[in-house]
Formats: sequence, C-alpha cells, structure tokens
Amino acid sequence: MKLVKKILASAMTVAVAAGSFAAMPAGAASGGVENNAVLRVWVPESEVKLTKTLCNSFVNKYKSKNISVKVSAKDVSEASIYLISDANEAADVMSVASDQIASLVNVGVISPIAKTYASKAKKANSKTSVKAFTVNKTLYAHPKSVSGYCLVYDKKVVSAKKAKSLESVLEACKKKGKSFIMDAENGYYSSMFLFTGGLKLNGLKSDGVTQEFTKYNKKTVVNTLKAFSKLFHKYSSVFKKMDVYNIASQFASGKCGAGIDGIWNYSANKAHLGKRFGAAKLPTIKVGSSKKQICSLLGYDCNVVNTGSDYPQAAQALAAYLSDKNSQKKLVASLKIAPTNKSLAKSKAVKKNPMLKALTDQQKCSVAQISITNTFWEPVGALGSKIVSKKTNPNTYNFTKLLNNTIKRIKYY
Repeated sequence: MKLVKKILASAMTVAVAAGSFAAMPAGAASGGVENNAVLRVWVPESEVKLTKTLCNSFVNKYKSKNISVKVSAKDVSEASIYLISDANEAADVMSVASDQIASLVNVGVISPIAKTYASKAKKANSKTSVKAFTVNKTLYAHPKSVSGYCLVYDKKVVSAKKAKSLESVLEACKKKGKSFIMDAENGYYSSMFLFTGGLKLNGLKSDGVTQEFTKYNKKTVVNTLKAFSKLFHKYSSVFKKMDVYNIASQFASGKCGAGIDGIWNYSANKAHLGKRFGAAKLPTIKVGSSKKQICSLLGYDCNVVNTGSDYPQAAQALAAYLSDKNSQKKLVASLKIAPTNKSLAKSKAVKKNPMLKALTDQQKCSVAQISITNTFWEPVGALGSKIVSKKTNPNTYNFTKLLNNTIKRIKYY
C-alpha cells in the first residue's frame, strides 16, 4: 500500500477533537474503479463466509476490471487498533465499530466516503446511524448494522403487555419464581441508569480524552438512579447481577424469566426457549409520578476505507457494495444482524424476529456509542454496582454524591 502517515503516539494521545486532522477531501475517490485492483477486506469471523460470497459478486460485477479480493477475519476493535498503529499493513476495506470513528478520522487513516456513495448511504440508512459516522458534516463510513441490547424473556413468564414496564417484568418473574438477570456492574449496561435520567454523551473535549455531556437536570438523574435502586431492592429475590452470557444457560435450566441481553446471544436464547422466546425494546420505569422510557447505549458497525489503499476508487466501490441494502439483507437473513437500512428495518425479516425488531425500536431511545473516553466504563460500572448492592439502602443512600463522584471519575480518573 502507499505510504501513509505513521502514528507517532498512542491512540489515546492522538484521539483529539474532530477537526484537527488532515485527510483527503470528500469525494476525492469518486472516480472510475481502477483496473487490476488487489483488495483486502477485514470483517468479524462470523461474517467471513458471507462476505466472501458478496466479494465474489462484486468481482463479477466489475469483471472487465480484473479485480481480486481477499477476505480475512478481524474483530472490529482489533481492526481499529491495527489501522491506527500501522495503516500500511491494514486492509483496504474493513468493518469497525462506531465508538472508534472519531479516533480514526482524527489521525487521518480512513477516507471520507466518496460523494456519489455518501448521498446514497445517507438516504438509505437511519438518521442515527448516519450521524454516528459523520464528523464535521462529512460521512466517513457506511452504516451496516446495529449492535445493542434489549429485553429478552420467556413468554410463559412474561407477556408482551407486561414486557412494557420494568415493574411488571419483575413482578411477573417473582410470581413464577424466576430470576431477572442484568450485568448491572458492567458500564455498558449500567449506563442506562444515567441515560434514562437524561444525562447524555456529547463527544470529547479538544484534548481527546475528556468526556463531555449534554445539559441535564441533576435532580432528575438522581431521582432516576434512586428509582432503579428501590425497584431492584424491592425485587431482590428476583434480581440477579450476572454476565449476559449466563442468560441462555439460565433459560435452559428454567431459572430465568427475563433479562437484559445483546443481539449476539439471540441464537443461544432462541435455541433454549424456541417459541417461548420473546424480546422487546427496553421497558419503562416509574420515576416519581411519571414513566420514563429506559434509554440504552447503542452501537453501530460500519465499513470504512483505508486512506493507504493503493486502489482508492475500487476500495470505495467495494465498501459501498458490502454495505448496501442487498448486502444488509443477506446479513439479516444469514446472521440475524439488525440492519441500519431504513426499508429493511420495516421488512418482514426484521419484524418476525423479535430481537431484531426490538433493537430497531430501541434506536429511538438510545445514545449512540461514539466518542466515549476509556475512563467512562469503570466509574459507570461502579455506579451500577452501588445501585444494586444489598448494602445500599435506597431510602437513605446519597445518590447525589454517587452521581457527582461518577462524573468526576469519568472526567479526571
């Protein structure tokens, strides 16, 4: 590959605010596809087989160009690390996660999506997914799939109606003597306690490491934290803080009635419950006299183009091809991956799969997993631990102090 700028510091050091990077202008790779292009693609292992099929179709589409494509397995987080540390050795096109986009843009290792493809991507995909990959009004990645968590439940324990409120879910589990499982000490899941109260992420400061937040009402956040704590303590015989990967086995043993789980565990949950498997967007929780929709952290996966590609036009074309409606449709059909394409989100294939539909619905009440400092996870996980701890008395505990300390640790940990 062509020589690209080497990274002279760690990713945490160079991940400064968007706008301070140098990159090719949007649309620079919008010319014709090069002849004899030799491209490499990185995707998660689960997507390798399908991606090879899609790449073969791409090669056939551009048969006169004599293009060859090699597909290899690389986790989305690993792909970003390789790209930042040595873009010369990274693939031309690769799948990465939404929380890595700002860093990749800031150090200039991914190309803006060419205008001819960007306009189509913006029109075809959900606004939230497009926003997740837009920096300084420029689209830097093709949205591909939604990655997140929702409510999963045994239909013999929880009805679709009861699944709409957390209080009803917990009560239903109690009546049937089943547990409700949530990994409440994991910042990825416990972030819902803050987000439901109105605290939202707003990128990073210019130093690239200090987390920013949108304006929020501290009293509302505190009351929401207290509401979660009181509810979980009320149903302490039901609530179980366990890793999400235990949910499937707990369903299998008949011990679990419901839980908070990710799309990646769909097949395992479905295998154990069969027709009894149910899923829905996260329920509401009562805070004071009002009901609040529980808000989650939602991630997106995408396809990006390496600025170091020797064949930028071909790479742009391939990234677009692997992310279009047809490719997403095949991801939905073969791997049960939630699409970002708007029309597919309304399709029967998504609607008939309760977990895909749940994630699609959850997009409307979520915080995009982008521009999150590494100091966010541990303090938020600790906050979740305090909320559910048996040692915490929710009637007397100082949740204001907990919130203040959590924010302080996130910013200055």
